Amino acid sequence: YITCKMQNCSEAARSKPFPGSIDHNSLIVQGDYVFVQLTSGGRPHYYVSYRRSPFAQMKLPKYSLPKDMHVISTDENQVFAAVQEWNQNDTYNLYISDTRGVYFTLALENVKSSQGLEGNVMIDLYEVAGIKGMFLANKKIDNQVKTFITYNKGRDWSLLQAPHTDLRGNPIQCLLPYCSLHLHLKVSDNPYTSGNIASRDTAPSIIVASGNIGTELSDNDISMFVTSDAGNTWRQIFEEEHSVLYLDQGGVLVAMKHTSLPIRHLWLSFDEGRSWSKYSFTSLPLFVDGVLGEPGEETLIMTVFGHFSHRSEWQLVKVDYKSIFDRRCAEEDYRPWQLHSQGEACIMGAKRIYRKRKSEKKCMQGKYAGAMTSEPCVCTEADFDCDYGYERHSNGQCLPAFWYNPSSLSKDCSLGQSYLNSTGYRKVVSNNCTDGVRERYTAKPQQCPGKPPQGLRILTADGRLTAEQGHNVTFLVQLDEGDLQRSLIQVDFGDGIAVSYANLSSTEDGIKHIYQNVGIFRVTVLVENSLGSDSAVLYLHVTCPLEHVHLSLPFVTTKNKEINATAVLWPSQVGTLTYVWWFGNNTEVCI
Repeated sequence: YITCKMQNCSEAARSKPFPGSIDHNSLIVQGDYVFVQLTSGGRPHYYVSYRRSPFAQMKLPKYSLPKDMHVISTDENQVFAAVQEWNQNDTYNLYISDTRGVYFTLALENVKSSQGLEGNVMIDLYEVAGIKGMFLANKKIDNQVKTFITYNKGRDWSLLQAPHTDLRGNPIQCLLPYCSLHLHLKVSDNPYTSGNIASRDTAPSIIVASGNIGTELSDNDISMFVTSDAGNTWRQIFEEEHSVLYLDQGGVLVAMKHTSLPIRHLWLSFDEGRSWSKYSFTSLPLFVDGVLGEPGEETLIMTVFGHFSHRSEWQLVKVDYKSIFDRRCAEEDYRPWQLHSQGEACIMGAKRIYRKRKSEKKCMQGKYAGAMTSEPCVCTEADFDCDYGYERHSNGQCLPAFWYNPSSLSKDCSLGQSYLNSTGYRKVVSNNCTDGVRERYTAKPQQCPGKPPQGLRILTADGRLTAEQGHNVTFLVQLDEGDLQRSLIQVDFGDGIAVSYANLSSTEDGIKHIYQNVGIFRVTVLVENSLGSDSAVLYLHVTCPLEHVHLSLPFVTTKNKEINATAVLWPSQVGTLTYVWWFGNNTEVCI
């Protein structure tokens, strides 16, 4: 991993944050974050840079022994990561970070995973469009996969309440937590086919998905379900899988059956999936290969493409629904709808009221206006998650975990600086609550205690212990505890030259030195402050490549007479050499 300024990226101007190489294909650049992986001692280590600041190692709970990690999302200045522990095979744990992406806390354990067609890992986690902080996930519990929902970015999860009646109006006996609704959460990579679940930013309360009712998620008896109140209640809409398309901001839902047989009908709903009408879109039955909506929020046009027989060419059928509406919606055609979670109106620290078209009105909505009003809520304990190193106990309090020492944060900073002294809680990122318990639960800045330098290391930027004469060697000075910026740094290169630095700014890109002679040099570094000192040693072998060898000896001599044979080297000082002499009488002499 190499960094440099765009104006000058020459060899001398480059810097390397890591000695040696990073793992192959591990570099991820996503928004404000850069991620890399380094493996040492058979274990992967993960590093993150926020807004191109220096890399920091990502901190998972100390009991975590990850063997794989996938970055799920970096939206809203926070990292959602899926981590597979050493004892997991078909599940991952979900972790969520602080703003810098360094400190991670557990959001949900044992989330189902599967292999994609190209060998990629797919995590059963779905971020609902249009509602900040809302996710659906399939969790494995005692070999059963169940669907859970969260409205606050993973702080709290709950099962989905099944519909009270089936498609024919018959009552469904399904009691939480023994029975619930379970959904398939795979999103299609193909833009022409829908996945198992769909939601839109312009229709924030509507989710359409395939799934089943029972004790666990199943691939049998799959039906289609819809919610028009953001997951609080669900309705069964079809007994077989369908592709569902959103038109006119969800004002029109178009459903087309998943089947290998040719079809000529589709279904339309103008009331968020409560009722459906059957329409014919072609005179001849069509083998449907895909459906595509026209781009734009106000679209009422969709294109169906397929073929009339397995030997025929592709057919494109354009369906325009504008003629169904005779007018645009007016203000009196709408009603207010408040986003909530089972009656709780404060979602992510705010009360949000949206505008919905009345179900009996049949008019075209037009451009999406977003939430009508958004009012911040007073902060409560529910707006805060446990901070890194803390776990929630049965009484709801966040207390230090068995592996965490709360005073460890003060050891990671230096005299004259400050650190955030955690209260055990951290506000859910993007939560908009104000006042209330915010002051009591927010971490307080505190001055760092001073400490002597410890854990000093000196190494070369390329990680090697050899160098060539006359070439720049870059040394890196690293310290586990203490502050290089407020310490005196003395480096002796072992060739009679030594340098001193009074602050780190001169050594951030490494300390450069050129050796004029060959040999093995003892490089020492001493770091000291008013509280103590520490030293480290590195042995560097400086060599010079041999360019020419000239052999000098008489052209004629007398038998049994001793002669002098001389090997002349260029350059003359090349370090340790082995001479092998080979004479015509097969006598070999090694020196």
